[in-house]
Amino acid sequence: MDRRQALLNLLKDSPDDAFLLFALAKQCESEHQIQEALELYEKLSKHHPDYIGLYYHYGKLLGALERTPEAEGIFREGIERATAQGDFHATAELRGALEELDCS
Repeated sequence: MDRRQALLNLLKDSPDDAFLLFALAKQCESEHQIQEALELYEKLSKHHPDYIGLYYHYGKLLGALERTPEAEGIFREGIERATAQGDFHATAELRGALEELDCS
């Protein structure tokens, strides 16, 4: 069984598990299933807005697709949420990604 199918099987038992949704989004990205990855990141941002890891990867994907304003919004939201949680490492990574986006 491949990784994607294993994640889908796990999601059958826990359809709203943030980690599994994130892992599936990353798997879809690696398989160039970009639309599906975007949909999963969007679902995560709506249902699990405090899952900080999603903001970096979602923003980076949007940036790679040259959807700069959307990527900027995702990075800024992630910075706010990470700061509110006291996650200074994530805040710094998101700020760096935002700066990198502005420079490209």
